[in-house]
Amino acid sequence: MSRLAEFRVAEKALAEQLAHLESLKNDSALKKEIEFEEQLKKLMSEYGKSLKEVVSILDPSSSSETRKGAPAGGQRKARELKIYRHPHTDEVVETKGGNHRVLRGWKDEFGSDTVESWRQS
Repeated sequence: MSRLAEFRVAEKALAEQLAHLESLKNDSALKKEIEFEEQLKKLMSEYGKSLKEVVSILDPSSSSETRKGAPAGGQRKARELKIYRHPHTDEVVETKGGNHRVLRGWKDEFGSDTVESWRQS
């Protein structure tokens, strides 16, 4: 593409973006949202509250401390050790994750459900 053609394409895209921006400026719903945001920020600064604090006040269940499954200390629960025993070879695999090389090979060869039935604990 020549530089002139590239310029014309960019110019056209800019004109379209400017037209879209103008239509957004005249949108009454957008004006209400902007007004709400400004008033909310003013209120937050007046009371010295952050957005995170406001959200935790309005929706306590969304707080990371009270999220279901999330420990209060902020650290994950240690993964449990899983032991698999191959019934034909009696080979044993101990893993805390599902990305063990031998276990992946077994799952590829025999299928995930079959290998899960080999789980000892």
